[in-house]
Amino acid sequence: MSTLSEIGYERIFQHAPVGMCVSRHRVIHACNEAMATMFRCPAAALAGQSFAMLYPTQAEFERLGARIVPIMNATGCYSDERIMRRANGELFWCHVSGRALHTDAGTVDIWIFEDLSEKRPVTANLTPREREIAALLVEGKTSKLIARELGLSPRTVEMHRSRLMRKFGAATSSDLVNRILNTQRQP
Repeated sequence: MSTLSEIGYERIFQHAPVGMCVSRHRVIHACNEAMATMFRCPAAALAGQSFAMLYPTQAEFERLGARIVPIMNATGCYSDERIMRRANGELFWCHVSGRALHTDAGTVDIWIFEDLSEKRPVTANLTPREREIAALLVEGKTSKLIARELGLSPRTVEMHRSRLMRKFGAATSSDLVNRILNTQRQP
């Protein structure tokens, strides 16, 4: 049996079954083929690019970054599920996990991306704020917690939740989460 050093870490990275990348300051330095395939963009074209190109909007990139960076700095890791954008403009649900790696040259981040589109297609036309709130609802957060995390009033979050319920045809909050997760058929 081959040892890991005989196989080579670069080869393991390139052939991992999930999208992976190494970044610094939210700029992609290297990614594997699974990530390039997932985002429908050549790996060479992703290298050197800001993660902003993978978000539905610049505002979502900035808002999520404002939330992720302090958590990564404090704990060294981060994970969530969110809607991302492929190079062709298609939106899809993605599970994202990251870990900070401290080196002599500074901190680099290692990120893993899992495409959830087969299990959870994007089925409603949502605004950037609705996508953000939907992702937090899926995590089981209350309106009060979402409001605190996003710097909004609970009433504003409730307004967005109400719009989401109409868009998904949900009668209750739990029904809304189920429909976002696509565990129930939409009418």
